Amino acid sequence: MDNKISMVLADDHPLFREGVARTLAAEDGFEVIGQASNADEAVGLAKNLLPDLILLDISMPGSGIEAARQISLSCPVIKIIMLTVSEQDDDVIAALQMGARGYILKGVGGKELIKIVRSVYQGESYVSPDLAARLLVEMRTTEVTAVVRDPLSDLTAREEQILKGVSRGLSNKQIGNELNLQEKTIKHYMTNILQKLHVRNRVQAALIAKERFLQQ
Repeated sequence: MDNKISMVLADDHPLFREGVARTLAAEDGFEVIGQASNADEAVGLAKNLLPDLILLDISMPGSGIEAARQISLSCPVIKIIMLTVSEQDDDVIAALQMGARGYILKGVGGKELIKIVRSVYQGESYVSPDLAARLLVEMRTTEVTAVVRDPLSDLTAREEQILKGVSRGLSNKQIGNELNLQEKTIKHYMTNILQKLHVRNRVQAALIAKERFLQQ
């Protein structure tokens, strides 16, 4: 019974691709069953051969990220690993969103590559430590920014006028009369205001508005 881990490699640099293939094939328990040089070939081999794992280069013709998207949709059983030189945060995030289980930089050594491939095959996820740390810092920064962000900053001038009326306890009809707008128009604006403020009703919106406008 053959229990080898089957793999397809996709990279547009033959010398690098063949070197990786030799490294993996020399390891007991691995079998490289196909090689591709672009995204279309990678997707085709994935569908036809259904390997356990596929290693994709991001910058190959047709985009490795696009190949990952198609493979994750059509062959979700295949575990996808990106093997690339790109250290761009956007590439890491996009690859993971498209179904990649691993993100490895090409400077990795042969033994480390084998270790990572085995771990992904066994169900774990992997992102190169430096990239993972940087992404974590960026996520935390984004979270902090979101916390301190003024909840009223996304409102238009008209929406702010309406919210001031709400904070004074006016009805939609009364606000409409003041601003020379129809009541249904005010209601439409209010729906948008509630969504922007992430609140459920006009009472909660009024509380936010009162706190803000009292400070002015």
